Amino acid sequence: MSGARVTWGLTERSLKLIPRLPSTFFPSLMMPVFLTISFAGAFSGIVLLEGFPADKTIDWFVPMTALQGAAFAGITTGMGTARDLENGFYDRLLLSPASRLSLLAGPLVASVLRALIPLALLLIVAVLGGAHFYAGAVGIATLLVAGLGFAFAAGCWSVGLALRFKSQQIAPLMQSGTFLIVFLSTAQMPLELLGGWLHAVARVNPMTYILELA
Repeated sequence: MSGARVTWGLTERSLKLIPRLPSTFFPSLMMPVFLTISFAGAFSGIVLLEGFPADKTIDWFVPMTALQGAAFAGITTGMGTARDLENGFYDRLLLSPASRLSLLAGPLVASVLRALIPLALLLIVAVLGGAHFYAGAVGIATLLVAGLGFAFAAGCWSVGLALRFKSQQIAPLMQSGTFLIVFLSTAQMPLELLGGWLHAVARVNPMTYILELA
């Protein structure tokens, strides 16, 4: 059995869970839209701060909410792996002749493909909300690359935790890890306007540079 066939088979299985278990996918679809609308409205005054680099609040927050939506897609993959470990399906996979790499690659590919849906919806909402992509198509492309890359990273993080703890009860830690790395960056304010320890942490946080790409 080729590794590519196993990888795609597991990818397809993971994607088929979207219509079967919509409750596991709905948060990753709607939460980025909710965050974009609420942040753009609640923090509209921050564009008046001296040195703030965006003309509209929505322009600043779209990259952050896009990455959060992508992270939710990756976390869903980890939760699916934990569920497979609990019900014994993963044990049957380990007994098969498939390579261990393909068993990991399938869910991770699914996390990237799954992230395309909330990212596409968010882009539509952002455009309707008046967001301006200063780099045009290149800016949209870099946002997608950053989002899909973070979905893959979140998938690696959550699948790793699932394999370590073998329980769906680890889901809060999956979510906390991705939330903290986004929160402790320039997701909400430019580096120049951050102060104290938050400035120091954001300066060395890799997410700060990913947000610059987005």
